[in-house]
Parts: sequence; structure tokens; C-alpha cells
Amino acid sequence: MGEPLESKIALVTGAGSGIGRATALALARAGAKVVVSGRRTIPGEETTHMIAEAGGEAIFVRADVSSTSEVEQLVRTTVDAYGRLDCAFNNAGIPSPSLSLTADLSEAEWDAVLDTNLKGTWRCLRAEIPQLVAGGGGSIVNCASIFGLVSSPLGVSAYVASKHAIIGLTKSAALEYARKSVRVNAVCPGFVETALVDIAMSTPELRERVVALHPLGRIGQPAEVAEAVVWLCSDASSFVTGTSMVLDGGYVGQ
Repeated sequence: MGEPLESKIALVTGAGSGIGRATALALARAGAKVVVSGRRTIPGEETTHMIAEAGGEAIFVRADVSSTSEVEQLVRTTVDAYGRLDCAFNNAGIPSPSLSLTADLSEAEWDAVLDTNLKGTWRCLRAEIPQLVAGGGGSIVNCASIFGLVSSPLGVSAYVASKHAIIGLTKSAALEYARKSVRVNAVCPGFVETALVDIAMSTPELRERVVALHPLGRIGQPAEVAEAVVWLCSDASSFVTGTSMVLDGGYVGQ
């Protein structure tokens, strides 16, 4: 038997670190040729180099999902390089720049978070879906969050709003394109060991409090989310569309 994504062409945004990097590596291990994308060139090229060192194939294309033209060029470059697009992980996003309560949140901060997280995901879908339709189908996975299902009193309303909306957008796109054999799903990671989460858990005491919120007694690893994305991109999940897979150590089930 071959690899689950053998000869498939996969695109990952926000692939320079964390969940995006882990997913790009996992897709390559599963046999896909991977287009690695992100705003920062050096981390993106590092991910591409890691894939090549492991025997996979990848290229880096710099793109900021807050730019319509850059997203469109990203997908064009993918198709120019490999002839088609089979699956995508729309992972790029930003946290709330400050922990401002809703009434104290600046319009600029609201716009920045929604433009990158929600509109950026929509920009990617709009560019990717026609390519998947033209190729006879495929799979797209959007990165939501547990904060697309629950909220927090800590001043992250823009982030929470963006992630809730990504889940709704995922469901809509899934229903619209199901008869075209394009599946659209989301993953909802909880607290995962990434640089951003390390910043949020800035003291041992705070880390202990966050870990205690998880019934499994730990936070997640990027590779655990990556494996879920690979499954959703593969034919093993061929009857799955419009769903939001929660990967959170039991956080939202309490």
C-alpha cells in the first residue's frame, strides 16, 4: 500500500512554525508534495528544508493571507508548479494583539484579527475551491479553535468571534461544494505547545493552571493536530465534510 496522500499536492498557510510546520511535515511524510506558505520567508524556508531533509518535496511561497492578491498568486504558483491542487490546510492566523475587553477593543485591533483569521480563510477558500473543483474534488481543512466553540473572559473577543465564524464558514462551504466532491472541514485545537502558547503561559504557575484545565492532564503537541489534518485530507475521511474536529484533551467537554 502507498502513502495516504501519495502524489497529492497540498498547500499549508502559516507553515513557518507551530501547527502549520508540523502539518506540512506530516503531509510530506504521508506522500504529498507540499507548498509551504507564510508571511516570514526564513521560517518558511526552514520548513521546506526540513521536508527535503526527510526525503519529501516542497516549495516555499511567501504570502500574507490578509492580501487578496498574494493569496491568489499563492494558488496560481501552486498550480503552475504542480499542475493542480488536491488539498489545503488554511492555518494562518493571529492572536488578539492585546487582552482588551470588548468595550475597550480598538476598531483597528478588531479589523486586524478578523481580516487575517476570518477573511484570510475566506480568501484562501475562494482561491482554492475552483482548483479543487477543476481537478475533480479534494479536501480543505480550516484551522478554527476551541475558542470557536467556547469563549473566555480574558479579553479575546475578536479572536473568539473570528474562530466561531470560521466554523460557520466551513459548514457553508462544505454544503455548497459537496456535490462537486470538495470536502471542507475544520480542526479546533485547544492549548498546544507552540511559541504563542508559551508566551501566554509566561510563568510556571500560569502553565500549571492551564494544564489543570485539561482532563488529560497536559496540553497538546502540534504533531497531534497535524495527524488529524492529514486524516481529513486523505480518502480515509471520504464521508466527512462540514465537521469541526476538536483536539483539546477534553477541555470543552467539561
